[in-house]
Amino acid sequence: MEKKKRGFRVPHTYVIIFIVILFAAVLTHVVPLGYYETHDVTYTVNGEEKTKTVLDPESFQYVLDEDGNKVTSPAPIFGTEDFGKPGILNYVFEGLTKGDKWGSAVGIVAFLLVIGGAFGIVLRTGAIDSGILAMVSKTKGREILILPVLFVLFSLGGAVFGMGEEAIPLAMIIVPLLIAMGYDAVVGVLVTYCATQIGFGTSWMNPFSLAIAQGIAGIPVMSGATFRIILWAVFTAAGAAYTMVYARKIKKNPKLSVAYESDAYYRDEFRATSETRPAFTLGHKLVLLIIAATVVWTVWGVVTKGYYIPEIASQFFVMGLAAGIVGVIFHLNDMTLDDMAKSFQSGAADLVGAALVVGMAQGIIIILGGTSATDGTVLNTILHAIGQAMQGVPAMLSAWIMYVFQTVFNFFVVSGSGQAALTMPIMAPLSDILGVTRQVAVLAFQLGDSLSNLIVPTSGCLIGVLGVARLDWGKWAKFQIKMQVFWFALATVAILIAVMIGFA
Repeated sequence: MEKKKRGFRVPHTYVIIFIVILFAAVLTHVVPLGYYETHDVTYTVNGEEKTKTVLDPESFQYVLDEDGNKVTSPAPIFGTEDFGKPGILNYVFEGLTKGDKWGSAVGIVAFLLVIGGAFGIVLRTGAIDSGILAMVSKTKGREILILPVLFVLFSLGGAVFGMGEEAIPLAMIIVPLLIAMGYDAVVGVLVTYCATQIGFGTSWMNPFSLAIAQGIAGIPVMSGATFRIILWAVFTAAGAAYTMVYARKIKKNPKLSVAYESDAYYRDEFRATSETRPAFTLGHKLVLLIIAATVVWTVWGVVTKGYYIPEIASQFFVMGLAAGIVGVIFHLNDMTLDDMAKSFQSGAADLVGAALVVGMAQGIIIILGGTSATDGTVLNTILHAIGQAMQGVPAMLSAWIMYVFQTVFNFFVVSGSGQAALTMPIMAPLSDILGVTRQVAVLAFQLGDSLSNLIVPTSGCLIGVLGVARLDWGKWAKFQIKMQVFWFALATVAILIAVMIGFA
């Protein structure tokens, strides 16, 4: 009998998060609670004055009991009623109800469900399938050229206006398109979400992370643009080249893809659609026009009006509603009003798994006490300990350690602005002591925050994109771990060059 191959398999995302929850619970037994005092930092972005509340790095104190001993606060099995403290086994519910409509977890969970429902209606019309088949027939033999164009556009979006969540709905269109062209879901994730994070990490003008980090560090906002633009060009070119090399390999042998099995859903769908050869009608064209108009509307709203999760979700809901009305009027796939409702429900159901991961990931932070600098938490104590340990380290090495620290810390706090508010008040003055410019400290934050977003299972955006691509995180991680080595090496070189030239 043929022996089955045995080897390490990446556990399911839920399993990984639960293991981290248990590890976080252990930390609450041994790491004492600590807190900081805070103050407001004022900085200017495009002539507009902004204020951010940040911690005072010199104000760290341990929480002490009546006898002056350091206090630990072991996470309970279940939540306690007296102070409403969440427990280990209710991390899912507590995580899902954390935050507000502007961010994790409630906001992103609602965003995913609304986006999924809206695209469920769009997909029911059959317009995307028909449009993809029409495009594939026209680009025969030239498919590879679309990849660098998409990569550059999404990277530019990440660099200019911090594109992230916006990649989720766009991936719903691009992933099946690329699979129909003979590539896989991995390529679709690379040219959408991954490209946005490359732009995010090398941005010279991102108002959501770079401007905040520089404002907190006390250096001119949007400064150092020349060096960062060069980095953006190098990183984007490297990412596009990496994507094209991988895409060519998958085009020759699709079975080499970690997404080969999950991509069968789209392959079978396109095979069935191509056999029936539906006409590309006026109704289909109108639906695609609605999608294109929504994308333009979204970009305009984000850039000029500062639209974020609530507004973007509403925009795509309007898109789904308008597409459904067109589908009913033109009888696309014999669509009825009831079909609109059913397809919205099934589309939202497809992203429930991704939404649960967002809540579970928030559970990790909750177990560690949250991200408030003024509350006694395990996370504050860890942050203080890292800052203390780095003192006395040579400049070149300390800059690299800053990058590594920001990379690891991003597992727990994936929000760019949140991570900046917690870490930059410590890293900026620490860089003065270590002989590293504050601009380098900001660069270490940028690269550590963005590049690790490509693999950490606690990133709501990543899990959302993987959800719409029908790609399990474990399979994605199997591919991405090699790419992480590539980015880690490139980022290390960038940090070392920045130190050598005295980037300021």
